[in-house]
Amino acid sequence: MAISTGTSPLTVRGGLDSLNSRHHQLGLRLFLFIVVAHWAEHLVQAYQIYVMGWPIPEARGVLGLPFPWLVTSEWMHYGYALVMMVGLFLLRPGFTGRSGTWWKVSLGIQVWHHLEHLLLLVQVLVGAHLLGKAAPTSLIQLLMPRVELHLFYNTLVTVPMVVAMYLHTRANRPDNAAAPCACAPKD
Repeated sequence: MAISTGTSPLTVRGGLDSLNSRHHQLGLRLFLFIVVAHWAEHLVQAYQIYVMGWPIPEARGVLGLPFPWLVTSEWMHYGYALVMMVGLFLLRPGFTGRSGTWWKVSLGIQVWHHLEHLLLLVQVLVGAHLLGKAAPTSLIQLLMPRVELHLFYNTLVTVPMVVAMYLHTRANRPDNAAAPCACAPKD
């Protein structure tokens, strides 16, 4: 007797095709909103530290003020890094030419950022920190403080993503002719 999960490979494939064709623009807009909102949280946190002079534990961004656990939860940080990586991966087939190259650069950087968050999460789960540090520590965090590092990572991921979206949505670009979506006006 076969057990059905309710989702066939054709249904998933059709959903991905739809996401990267007729729903690509909507998917990009939703994804961009999530990315920019997260990046803004890091910018607000840096502002709280460097302009307002708040101590790092008190500088929790916008959402971290009413919900302090958001800033201290490695699960939440890992979950966001995973969502970001999956979003970049799922929306990738809609890009072609130079915009596709920029999108892949963003995805590659996010894969590394995700691995850094996975390392942090594993340290929390096993109760042991890298090199005996007092708190969970990522590899690059050995060279750069965490607040600045994650603002830097999010900037490194966001900039090529925005360049890709800009190129992808420009009318009459030859490398957009093969794009399966209607994000770029064809005038």
